[in-house]
Amino acid sequence: MRTLDQLEVAGKRVLVREDLNVPLVRDGERVTILDATRVDAAVPTLRLLRDRHARVVVLSHLGRPDGHPDPACSLRPVAALLSERLGAPVAFASDCIGEPAQQAVDRLRDGDVLLLENVRFHPGEERNDPAFASALAALGDAYVDDAFGTAHRAHASTEALAHALPSAAGPLMEAEIAALQPLMNHPARPYVCVIGGAKVKDKVGVLSALAQRVDAFCVGGGMANTLLAARGVDVGRSLRDDDLDPARRILALARERGVEIHLPVDAIVSTGFDADEGAHAVRIDAVGDGTILDIGPATAAAYARVIEAAKTIVFNGPMGVYEKPVYRSGTKAVLEAIARATAAGATSVVGGGDAAAAAHLLGFADRMTHVSTGGGATLEFLEGKTLPGVAALQ
Repeated sequence: MRTLDQLEVAGKRVLVREDLNVPLVRDGERVTILDATRVDAAVPTLRLLRDRHARVVVLSHLGRPDGHPDPACSLRPVAALLSERLGAPVAFASDCIGEPAQQAVDRLRDGDVLLLENVRFHPGEERNDPAFASALAALGDAYVDDAFGTAHRAHASTEALAHALPSAAGPLMEAEIAALQPLMNHPARPYVCVIGGAKVKDKVGVLSALAQRVDAFCVGGGMANTLLAARGVDVGRSLRDDDLDPARRILALARERGVEIHLPVDAIVSTGFDADEGAHAVRIDAVGDGTILDIGPATAAAYARVIEAAKTIVFNGPMGVYEKPVYRSGTKAVLEAIARATAAGATSVVGGGDAAAAAHLLGFADRMTHVSTGGGATLEFLEGKTLPGVAALQ
């Protein structure tokens, strides 16, 4: 990929695509940003551009406003947090194209930073519309894509814009590719994938692709329930796929490839999702009419042994409903095992989305080799798919 070092930025208007799609809660005029990870990840690139005397114009999306302005998806609150983290003023424009954007860009001096309003307020963004991309390009002299989390989308600000201006990958984009590429080419073995999530059908692609590369899976969450059901285990009222055929195909592929799929031997169950006071551990064949909400202690210990023997580890989803303290023991146990393996020399990659959120919430993010800012982008990369936002920079 073309990199920022190959781009002349001094005195230039540099459009920087970041992924500032942060979770937030609005209570009237008050906005609380729940997780600043993506903002913090963007700061080093923006600081580097400021140091190189660029006029920095930041592009991002937030939420799903469906191609029209939606105050609930405004990036205005993010500008304040970005300024705080950057330690410098960050101006804000009420639109990402047109007169408000042009006037804000024209006011910039070398080293200044401007955040434009949500690019998804315009239907041309998600349609990858050339006219919308041209309107964005008119605001800049160069383009830097630092948003790996959106690289799997062929949108105007992630794909078309790279062809409209002199372009390069930002340092965060480079770091993501550098961390994930070795997982595709000759990873150190044993290679273990710790994977969770709600449904097998949502991750058939990545499971099938990883089954060609890994030595073992340790599975939790609703995904484990579906695989258990496909093996004939009664998982009661637990979350699982209705259609078990994709799970059966994954199990057959793993057998064919000689890949071990470790599934829970016990679980933390309750009478329902909100019945926390009734949570208790049972053998996996004794779930009855209960609801599985976490892996059990015996499973956690077994998974830890597999993980600690690994040399390459991908963590791609929590083991249970980690957001609730009563159901996070399994996720905490596997993260502790990954941290120990990493300290012993293994390479560990946390695959974005809920996996990254869990690693940060439970305090393990800084003990991993790499925590990806991507969710769907990380999964598609691991599937071996071409990411449009990456291909546009090559």
